[in-house]
Amino acid sequence: MNQKLLQVAIVVNDYNEAIDFYTRKLGFAVIEDTVLSASKRWVVLTPPGSGETRILLAKAATPEQSSRVGNQTGGRVFLFLSTDDFDRDYARLLAHNVSIVRQPVVEQWGKVAVFADLYGNLWDLIGPVPTT
Repeated sequence: MNQKLLQVAIVVNDYNEAIDFYTRKLGFAVIEDTVLSASKRWVVLTPPGSGETRILLAKAATPEQSSRVGNQTGGRVFLFLSTDDFDRDYARLLAHNVSIVRQPVVEQWGKVAVFADLYGNLWDLIGPVPTT
């Protein structure tokens, strides 16, 4: 058996504002943006250099779904973004005024900082342990 997790859905308020955040501020690429109806699109994004891991932007369509925007995991870190160059990508977050929730620290498994996306979902930015 050969399985992998292909994509994760993030509940959003608005497709365009979410696309803008993830592409302009995080550098993600739009893989697909297909209109399914007057109120629904199939929007798939991927981080730079990662063709297999994808995020599906799912616009909240009910009050219950809207209540989950920005808090899909009850305040815990939701997604983990691995990078080959922590300092470069952390500088990008700062340059684009992305909300930093926890400043960078070096752990035995890597350098990590926590940031919030445009809705407040928490992400870990994780890079390799510094060699110096």
